Amino acid sequence: MPRPPLFHLSPVLLLAVFGTLSLGSSHAAESAAPGALRLADQAPNQHVVVRGDTLWDISARFLSEPWRWPEIWRMNQDRIKNPHRIYPGDVIFLARDAKGDPLLRLERRDSRMSPLVQEELLTDAIPPIPPNVIEPFIVTPLFVEEDALQSAPRIVATQENRVFLGKGDTAYVQGADPEQKDWQVFRNGRPLYDPEESQRLLGYEAFHLGSVTQLEPGDPAMFEVTEAKQEMGYGDRLVPMLRPDLVDYVPHAPDQLIDGRVVSIYDGIGSGGGRLSIVAINRGENDGIEIGHVLALERNRVVERRDEYDRKESIVIPPRRFGLIFVFRIFGHVSYALVVQADGLIEPNDFVRTP
Repeated sequence: MPRPPLFHLSPVLLLAVFGTLSLGSSHAAESAAPGALRLADQAPNQHVVVRGDTLWDISARFLSEPWRWPEIWRMNQDRIKNPHRIYPGDVIFLARDAKGDPLLRLERRDSRMSPLVQEELLTDAIPPIPPNVIEPFIVTPLFVEEDALQSAPRIVATQENRVFLGKGDTAYVQGADPEQKDWQVFRNGRPLYDPEESQRLLGYEAFHLGSVTQLEPGDPAMFEVTEAKQEMGYGDRLVPMLRPDLVDYVPHAPDQLIDGRVVSIYDGIGSGGGRLSIVAINRGENDGIEIGHVLALERNRVVERRDEYDRKESIVIPPRRFGLIFVFRIFGHVSYALVVQADGLIEPNDFVRTP
C-alpha cells in the first residue's frame, strides 16, 4: 500500500492561486482567446485574506479555472522555491506588466515582522483546501488492493477469548513484521468494482477500527490496543502505521486525457454526495493520476421519448459538467478526491475527465 501523504501547505500555491483571482471585474468581461485564462464574472480587484479562507474557495470565486495558477504566476510547478506564505490580513492583487499581461503582487500585512513572530504565525497560513475534511483520510487505511489483502497480518486470537476488543485489551496477530511496532487495524469494507471493465474487482474500502502496538514479537505476536474507534476482533487486518510523506497540494489539470468514473462516495447520503464529499474514482497512479490533479465531474443523460409515429426513441444529451474534484490520495488503480465544486448530487458512475 502506498505511503499516505500528510496535509501540507504550499506557500507558492497560496500566493499564486490567490493571484489568479484578483483581476478586476472590468477584465472579467474581456473576450478571451482560446486557451487563455478566463476570470469569473464580477471578479473583484483585490482580496483581503480572512481567517477561514481556503485557496480553493477564493480561487473559485475569482477564477473560472482555478487550477491554472502557474500560468499567471509564471512558474513551473516542479521548480517552486518561494518562501512566502499568506496570512489573514494580507492583500492579494494583480498588476499588469509592460505587455499588459497580469502579474501577481502581494501586500504583506506587516513587512517588519520579526523571524520569531513569523515562526509563531506559521500555522495561521491559509490552507489550499479544508484540512479538517481530508485529514481523517490521509493517515488512516482507506483502500486495500486485493493482492495486498492476502498478505496483511490478521488478529487470530483475543484476550481471554473475548469477541471484541477495546482500548487496553490484548490481541494476538499472525504474520506481523517483528520490526514494526505501531500498526493500524482495519476491516474489509465495501468492494469496489470497475464499471468500465466488466465489474473487475479493484479492491476494498478499508473500515478503520483503531491502532495497536506490538508488545512481544512472535507467531502469533502479542499486541495492545492503543486506540479503538470501533470494536475489533478475530479476522481483522493490520497495516503498518507509517510516517506520512509531506506533500504540497498544487492544483493542476492532467497533461493527458483522463476518462474515468466515480465508483464510491464515502459516507454519502444514500448513494449520492455533494460539495466537500470524498469520492473514489477508478483511476490511479498506474493510469497517470497525480496528487493535486483537478478533474471535472460530468454526466451523460439519455432522454426517452416517443416520435411522431409513437415509436420509442432515446436521445443522448451531450455531457454536462456539474462539478470539480481535487485528488489528494492515490493508489494503483484507485484515487480519492475531495469534491470542491458541485452543482447537483454526485452519484456512482458519474464521469471524471480532464477539465
